[in-house]
Amino acid sequence: MSQLISHPAILFIALLVLLTSSTAVGALVLRRIKPIPSEARDDFNIVQGATLTLLALLIGFTLSMAVGRYDQRKNLEEGEANAIGTEYLRADLIEGPDTDKVKALLVRYLDQRLLYYRTRDHDHLDAIEAVTSQVEDEMWKIVRGVARDKPNPITSLVVAGMNDVINSQGYAEAAWLNRIPVSAWSLMLVIAFFSTLMQGYGTRTETSRAVLFILPMTVSLSLALISDIDSPRGGLIRVAPQNLMSLATSLHR
Repeated sequence: MSQLISHPAILFIALLVLLTSSTAVGALVLRRIKPIPSEARDDFNIVQGATLTLLALLIGFTLSMAVGRYDQRKNLEEGEANAIGTEYLRADLIEGPDTDKVKALLVRYLDQRLLYYRTRDHDHLDAIEAVTSQVEDEMWKIVRGVARDKPNPITSLVVAGMNDVINSQGYAEAAWLNRIPVSAWSLMLVIAFFSTLMQGYGTRTETSRAVLFILPMTVSLSLALISDIDSPRGGLIRVAPQNLMSLATSLHR
């Protein structure tokens, strides 16, 4: 399930097949086996309307959750760029050759963070995280050594800045892992299935078959859109590291 919701295109096709099939089962099978009596039509319409309303509310709330997480990832990307840029400037407070070492490591670290945002390959992601951790260790060892040799308010600024760089990475990666729970997806899929089933079951014989295709298509597109926004690497809607790219351009220059 988690793999399916991470690939919006595949999810859309799977939902379209599933929901169209459930509509067809309701219209072609259930309606023939047990037609709805005319005196029970009003009660059925009430239940059907309540089910569709519940589905719409769930889709709306879930979309709001996905958009909130997307905005959080964008804000934390901006925070990462600010932390790295600030620490790059504070590196000038270190006297001696350590200044150039810290700056070079920050540029290398920034390049790895850009790769983290751009890659879609999980195997490549593991290699990026390994290199990033190595660069972080090297940067921390340098500023820790400087702070031990010269414990003063100036070096404490450098140490605090490096701590912000490392923390901002942790916050950003935690936001990328914070996605809509699988249980919420399962609930929406179950309700969507029964909603389309009831739509097919409640259609009249004179209803065009093309009309039956509208609800499955609409629900499939809506859930695929939510999956796209909620998938940091699998969809078309992704967080572009614009602030990190601008910072990289200025540092490389």
